[in-house]
Amino acid sequence: MKLISWNVNGLRAVMKKNFMDVFNELDADFFCLQETKLQEGQIEMDLPGYYQYWNYAEKKGYSGTAIFTKHEPIAVTYGMNQEAHDTEGRLITLEYADYYVITCYTPNSQNELKRLDYRMEWEESFLAYLNELKAKKSVIFCGDLNVAHQNIDLKNWKTNQKNAGFTPQEREKFTLLLENGYIDTFRYFYPEVTGVYSWWSYRFNARKNNAGWRIDYFVVSDDLKEKLTDAKIWTEITGSDHCPVELDISL
Repeated sequence: MKLISWNVNGLRAVMKKNFMDVFNELDADFFCLQETKLQEGQIEMDLPGYYQYWNYAEKKGYSGTAIFTKHEPIAVTYGMNQEAHDTEGRLITLEYADYYVITCYTPNSQNELKRLDYRMEWEESFLAYLNELKAKKSVIFCGDLNVAHQNIDLKNWKTNQKNAGFTPQEREKFTLLLENGYIDTFRYFYPEVTGVYSWWSYRFNARKNNAGWRIDYFVVSDDLKEKLTDAKIWTEITGSDHCPVELDISL
């Protein structure tokens, strides 16, 4: 089974570029999006053979997630049933007989770490939510998690230690997540690979110079370890400041 995650940084914009070409070429069982930046009724997607699930932010042109899947779920949950975290369209959970699939757009701590305190609250609530699900069945979640976990996950780690996405606090939360029985699937297969990123700033020719960050992930509960077959980062696919990431798993 193939799962794709892509922060499209505005779905309407990427639809005018190459979205449908990428979508059709990758032919995923699950195609998960973050930062759709639209409201209900602002786009019509003709995706034969796929069920569509959307979570919109209350704020227009902001955040938002979607999942397109060939497999009809037995239940769908939007958000984590916490008012403090559920107004920005950041989470969709699909439930199946033996597992959950989740798309997540983790809040950015922002310039000068203005939102770091809220980010820490989100991390605690989200981990509790994941663990609640994991107690019932296997969990697969993906998305723009807005953190580069290790020094090898970004080009310029020394100069970014006080910047959003690479603070000690954010990295510690990701470490804690893994310690709770989850696997960063790309690092599971490629523990020491460097220079492979999923996001590049639009400034300073960052993509051309590959001055990037790996902040887009597929994470699974560790009971799925033996079912993992590969993880990919599609660095050559453009259209957004992020590229798609992939998980291949035998379910």
